Amino acid sequence: MRRANRLVGRTLAELAKHIKPGVTTLQLDKIAGEFIRDNGAIPTFLNFPNPYGNPFPANICTSVNDFVVHGIPNDKTVLREGDIISIDCGTLLDGFNGDSCYTFCVGEVKPEVKKLLVTTYEALYKAIDVAVAGNHVGDIGSTVQDFCESAGYGVVRELTGHGIGRKMHEDPMVPNYGRRGNGTMLKESMCIAIEPMITMGDRAIQLDADRWSVRTRDGKPAAHYEHTIVIRRGKSEILSSFDEIESVVGKLN
Repeated sequence: MRRANRLVGRTLAELAKHIKPGVTTLQLDKIAGEFIRDNGAIPTFLNFPNPYGNPFPANICTSVNDFVVHGIPNDKTVLREGDIISIDCGTLLDGFNGDSCYTFCVGEVKPEVKKLLVTTYEALYKAIDVAVAGNHVGDIGSTVQDFCESAGYGVVRELTGHGIGRKMHEDPMVPNYGRRGNGTMLKESMCIAIEPMITMGDRAIQLDADRWSVRTRDGKPAAHYEHTIVIRRGKSEILSSFDEIESVVGKLN
């Protein structure tokens, strides 16, 4: 699990070198696919099924601006100065899955958009702080919800984090809202992916005709950060990493 998740972080760091105005999301997808395979892994998302029977047609999810998650890379979506792009990446390495997401700035973004990113990023780490053995899934969700809603943002309800291991999605579901002390108890050595999906405006979302891409209904931006962690007593271990990403783009602040 450590190796698979570290590879996800390295893949996102490789993509960070290419995120700039004029680049298409399909170009990023090709870079990711080659990098993952060159490192002996399989892109988990490629051909991943959804409930509608549509296999995901790309190596990574590229969600630009008002897209929350599952944006499909293509040659028509060209990054522009001031955009944000959430790149969700999964790898299958030696039978185990890695999963992480980072929202990148394309050049200089508006201060109010940067604030959304910083708040979502901070919410992820606050949630990880309470994701320890003996606490509950509701402690994670409540932490994200309270922190983000108090800042005036929407918290997406329909999409959640999840358990992860030999399968990409395992029990339990890990919502970004809830009540403390409720839900599945977190046990030592359990692996979960925590992933706040936060909107600048209303939390309402809609599914595009491709049956994958999810965007905000009001057209306002959304941010998405994700780490895979292993539950420990006292302090959990983060298996994925943003360190190499931030060596390229700098620390988000």
